[in-house]
Amino acid sequence: MGARTKARKRALDLLFEAEQRGVNAVTLLDERVAEPVTPAPLPDYTADLVRGVVAHWSVINETIQTYTDWPMDRMPAVDRALLRLAVWELAFNDDVPEKVAIAEATHLASELSTDASPQFMSGLLTQVAQVKHTLA
Repeated sequence: MGARTKARKRALDLLFEAEQRGVNAVTLLDERVAEPVTPAPLPDYTADLVRGVVAHWSVINETIQTYTDWPMDRMPAVDRALLRLAVWELAFNDDVPEKVAIAEATHLASELSTDASPQFMSGLLTQVAQVKHTLA
């Protein structure tokens, strides 16, 4: 597993946990940096992802809601977190190619979510990639 893939997984874990606990993801990130719960420190890209998602939270959520018929609260929590990460990478991080952002999100969905999630994720993110220039 590549370094960025690991960083995405750690960011996903933080976003998921923050939502489940009802806390701000950046606050949780800062706590984990100050007092790590694992021997490996959080990768810098994990922090970039979490901070980026939180900084663009409203636009990201609005974008997700625009391109799906599902209310966000009816989606699996892991899908919400994955979509937020991928939309941020697509729209706000020029260092990640579109295909990579979509493939990484789809791969994580296949490992961590429902059987339908990878296809759902791929379709929605492909639509977002087409309009990303209107989001940033």
